[in-house]
Amino acid sequence: MINLLRWILRRFVNLIANVKVVGLENIPTTGAFVIVTNHLGLLDAAMLYYILDRTDVFIPVAEKWEKNALFRWIAKYANWIFIDRYNPDLKALRKIISLMEQDKILVIAPEGTRSLNAMMAEGKLGAGYLAAKLNRPILPAGLSGTEDKAVGDNLKHFRRSHILVSVGKTFLLPPLPLKDRDAALQQFTDEIMCHIAAELPEKYRGVYAEHPRLKELLANVSVQ
Repeated sequence: MINLLRWILRRFVNLIANVKVVGLENIPTTGAFVIVTNHLGLLDAAMLYYILDRTDVFIPVAEKWEKNALFRWIAKYANWIFIDRYNPDLKALRKIISLMEQDKILVIAPEGTRSLNAMMAEGKLGAGYLAAKLNRPILPAGLSGTEDKAVGDNLKHFRRSHILVSVGKTFLLPPLPLKDRDAALQQFTDEIMCHIAAELPEKYRGVYAEHPRLKELLANVSVQ
């Protein structure tokens, strides 16, 4: 069923958008890792299935979508985990950790919700915690052109959207320290978000646009 869903999504995306993908060579072909990305619109999840052929991926999805019958049906076959974003959801967290321990690939948007202005907001600590706790490489990906308003306007005027997916190189976080964990998790989160920002056009970088770590990453790219 997942292959049928992927086929449908790819044809739907190709119908409404012109998609450019850069950095495909950076995606590991084996092993477990965590994919982190910015979150612009409803089309973001479709881009995962557009790009990857693997079936061992799973996505945490906001609990509000569990009320939608279509989304519940898709969730059964697309490995979605509905999670409460506003309250501690230990059941969902245990499920996520269990799947990661089975070497499944976690796909997560650290911002936790769609951007209202197409620019990056502050990331939450969960992605860094999970990646560090289970010692998983992190693969950053930047999405641009998938924001709901732009896609909706293009559909109204029978125009195809222009979507760019830029995939960076994997990196590892150090182990979680025994002391000052909150400070370490914040540093891990900034590292993740700056890697995502480095894969985005400047106008999408939002609160990370002037972050010193982002400037370091961009400088390293220019030197190479």
